[in-house]
Amino acid sequence: MEKFVINGPCRLQGTVKISGAKNSAVAILPATLLVNGKCHLQNVPDISDIRAFIEILTHLGSKIEYINKNEIIIDNTQVHAGIASPSLTSKFRASYYLLGSMLGRFDKVQISLPGGCNLGARPIDQHIKALEKLGATVEVKNGNVYASRNKSLLGNNIFLDVVSVGATINAILAATLAEGVTTIENVAKEPHIVDLASFLNSMGAKIKGAGTDVIKITGVKSLHQKYSYSIVPDQIEAGTFMVAAAATKGNVKITNCIPKHLEPITSKLIEAGAMVRIDGSDVYVSMSKRPKAFNIKTLPYPRIPN
Repeated sequence: MEKFVINGPCRLQGTVKISGAKNSAVAILPATLLVNGKCHLQNVPDISDIRAFIEILTHLGSKIEYINKNEIIIDNTQVHAGIASPSLTSKFRASYYLLGSMLGRFDKVQISLPGGCNLGARPIDQHIKALEKLGATVEVKNGNVYASRNKSLLGNNIFLDVVSVGATINAILAATLAEGVTTIENVAKEPHIVDLASFLNSMGAKIKGAGTDVIKITGVKSLHQKYSYSIVPDQIEAGTFMVAAAATKGNVKITNCIPKHLEPITSKLIEAGAMVRIDGSDVYVSMSKRPKAFNIKTLPYPRIPN
């Protein structure tokens, strides 16, 4: 689709259900590779990035069973290689999470640079730093990332030079099955970081501190099968509908939310003059007048991200 054509003005009215968080799903799908068994995932968003990840997992040997478009069972018992298809992993950025998850399971790993990008200013330098701290050898050559380990990764102290969601996730994935204790400092705190840790903990991982500045991981030998895990709702999608309702002087009920994740945008909408009411996992947003001006400063979560 090259463009959207919107005929306005019009008020948004009605009810919308929020789907599962994309940023959680693209971390949890590769995390299932740490389990030599089945994972049952619910509230999986039906979007192109997820379908691409499903294709990658299938190419690696995973068996995917769809219960419905938002619920799948992933069986990784037949995955025996750590080389992901270059033509698939180069399609989108989140494919780099395969580095941490596959290195936790296999001695040698190969993926294409995410998005097919040239390394240039080393956009995955913090990922590489974290993996090397755990004892991995990482080399970037001819548009591919090659990583290897001796028998198993070893727990260590990792300090991220910048707050990086991707590097935080890759460090968690790699450290889950590493020997010993890993402490990761200056980490990202987004809800999908917490969701990934909750998913892994539900299968026997020992991860503490997700959502704070420091994450501590005590490595375990293996993870057990988890019958069912539901991915958290997407706070970015929910926030988008909240703003759209206010901007159009609309009246919208947004269901399947976690209001705690929406506090930064909620406070700004109220400051602008919107009515925001929370009832359990439902958020009601309405606006009857022109929004008032307000200031926004973008900062890492839990503030409003840029």
